[in-house]
Parts: sequence; C-alpha cells; structure tokens
Amino acid sequence: MQQGAAAGGRRRSRSRLATDLAVLGVIGALLIAAFVAAGATLYREFYSPAAFVERYLGLLADGHAAEALATPGVSVDIEALEAAGLPPTASQALLRRDALAALGGVEIVGEETDRSVTRVTAAYRAGQFEGTTTFEVERDGSVGPLPTWRFATSPLAVMQVAVQGSMTFDVNGFSLDKRQVSPDGAEADPSAPVSLLVFSPGIYSVSVDTAISSTPGVAVVSDSPFSSVPVSLQAQPTEEFVSVVQDRVEEFLTGCATQEVLQPTGCPFGYRVQDRIVSPPTWSIAQQPAIRLEPDGANWMIPPTPAVARIAVDIRSLFDGRVESTEEDVPFTLAGSITVDPEGRASISITSSETQ
Repeated sequence: MQQGAAAGGRRRSRSRLATDLAVLGVIGALLIAAFVAAGATLYREFYSPAAFVERYLGLLADGHAAEALATPGVSVDIEALEAAGLPPTASQALLRRDALAALGGVEIVGEETDRSVTRVTAAYRAGQFEGTTTFEVERDGSVGPLPTWRFATSPLAVMQVAVQGSMTFDVNGFSLDKRQVSPDGAEADPSAPVSLLVFSPGIYSVSVDTAISSTPGVAVVSDSPFSSVPVSLQAQPTEEFVSVVQDRVEEFLTGCATQEVLQPTGCPFGYRVQDRIVSPPTWSIAQQPAIRLEPDGANWMIPPTPAVARIAVDIRSLFDGRVESTEEDVPFTLAGSITVDPEGRASISITSSETQ
C-alpha cells in the first residue's frame, strides 16, 4: 500500500510539473509575442524610414527650421549642388523660422524599398495647397538593434528668384536684399536672379512692397527635393513714386523755361527762326506731360510723352526790317530713364525724342 501511494504521488507531481511547464511556455510565448509586437511598434513609430520622414515634416510644421536643417542628409555642400546641376552659391538665408509658411495635414501615404533606398511618400497641406512629395531615405547606422536613417537625396530645393524693378523683396514676409544673398555682394546685378535654398515641401510667397515699387506677389510650392524652382516677378511703380517723378519733371521743365534762349540747354524743347530776334525770348510750359513709368530691367523709363511749351519773342525780318511779336505753342515729346541706386535713391534723366 505504501509503495502504491508513493507511485501515485510521483505521478501527480509529474503531471503538475508538466502543467506548470506548459503554462510557463504559454506565458513565455506571450511575452515573446508582446516583445516582438512592442519592437515592431517601436520600429514603426520611431525607427522606420516613414517615422524619420514624419519627424522631419513635423519639425517644419512646428517652425523648427534649425532642427530640420540638422536632420541627417538635409544640409548640402557646394559639390553636391554642382553635381545636381544647381547653383553652388545658393544662399541659406531662407532656411530659418521667419521664412517658413504653414505646413499641416502631414500623413505618410506610401513606402517602397529599392535595394538600399526607401522611398517614402507624404501628403500634406502647404498654405492652401495640398500636395505630395516623395523622399529618398537610406540607412545611417543603428541604435542597438534598431536602425537610424538619413536622406539619400536632400529635401532642400533651390528657388531662383528674378525680381525686376526692386533691389529688395519679401519671401513669406521675410525681407531680403539682393546684395545680401548674391555672391557678388554690393556689386550684385539688380536684374540678375538670385539663388536661395528652401525647404521642401513648402510654399513661398514672393512680393515687393517698397516706396518705389510693389507687386501683389506670387506664391510657389517647393515640392520636389533637390530641384530648381524658378520665380519671376516684375514690380510696378507705386502711385507715390509716379507722383514724385511727375513733380521732378515739372520742376525740370519749369527750370528750362527760365532760360531766355531759343534752344534752352539740356532741355527737350526749342525754337528755330530764320530771322533775328530783337530781345531774349520768354518761355513758359503751356501743358505739362502726364508722366507714366514702365519697367526697364531693374530700372524704369518714361516712355515718349507729349507736352507743350510756349514762346513769346520779338522777331525782326531780315527782308524788310519789320519787327513782329510772336507768341507760339511749341509741342514736344520727352522721354526719360530712371535709375535707382542700391540705397533707393532715384536719378532721373530727361531726353527729347521730338523737338520742333
């Protein structure tokens, strides 16, 4: 009896041990599954190519330009720009918080891997524009068993801005002077475009608002990494500028009318006679020109504009010696050019395109 009881006890112990081991096995499997799931979640949320791109876009959306620029693979050097056929002297002046516009609605909508490069496509809203951009991402190392990433192709782009009629312009409200961003500095050609690095994706509104010229502005979207984004803008003269030029031209013509000669020096009008004058002529401006301005590259021009001067003079006939008092309107057409120096000072040059 004692031997049977002992054997039964051993059988129960073995059964209980088997049950315990089975439970432990299940628990272990569950722990492994949970660990794998946690690892997968950790990878997807923080260490995947999509998560890397999403963090970069989040930095732009939050206005953290410096941090976005410090993201691996974003900054570029001269050699990389040259290799891509982009201007190597492109300025970094717009890679700052003050030049960023609103970016929201970020969502990763695609991911595919081709050998060592993963292409991640993101949808977003830049201002009122909804678009998508595909980024190229590659391995950059690891943190323990988890990978880190970098952009295989920089998400920066180069905006080439050609603004005519103004040395200064605004991008998303941030003011720039061509001399500050041109490699030629103070010798920058006012009519030459300037190259500016910008974040992609992003929307950039370029406008001019000065005392001399202005534009309603033009918005462009940078949605293709490491590409060229051309922008062309022609500023128009402000009403105040046209009014100032009108006043200066009238002052100039009024000054011309003080010269008591038939052909006032440096003036767009004059009078010719075959006989002799008895006394110096008297001039006045019967009709001032109605000035309008047209763009002329980086400067301005006054197109041919009609006006009327009036001369009063006594003329002696060479034929019979009689003296005749003459008062006559003298129509003329003036034109002009206006150059604006880097300090914003305008210089007006008046010429005559038609003189009687």
